[in-house]
Amino acid sequence: MTRGKRPKWMIDIAQERMDILFNLAEKEFHQDSDRAHRYVEHALNLSKKYNTPIPHGWKRRYCKNCHKFLVTGHNSTVRLVNEEVNIFCGECGHIMKIPYIKEKKAKRRAKIDS
Repeated sequence: MTRGKRPKWMIDIAQERMDILFNLAEKEFHQDSDRAHRYVEHALNLSKKYNTPIPHGWKRRYCKNCHKFLVTGHNSTVRLVNEEVNIFCGECGHIMKIPYIKEKKAKRRAKIDS
């Protein structure tokens, strides 16, 4: 197969498989965390191979540094610091910072409209 963009049906199958792998990682984490981390690695490899993004609901459920599956309270902590959400990975110590300015603006606009 040539390099570059894949057909739509391949991308759909890859995204479906990534979703299945993340669901399995979520179910398996409490029994065997190593297997859950392996599922995340497989999903990331699929994402690279087919040049597709990770499904939206799963983007913040793994560490961008060590590629481990994150479960709040077990191997990660979530803090609100200076108008951003900090997700701290307990495996490698990496901090993912996510701004929440859009949410604050939307809440302010909703308050003004009503």
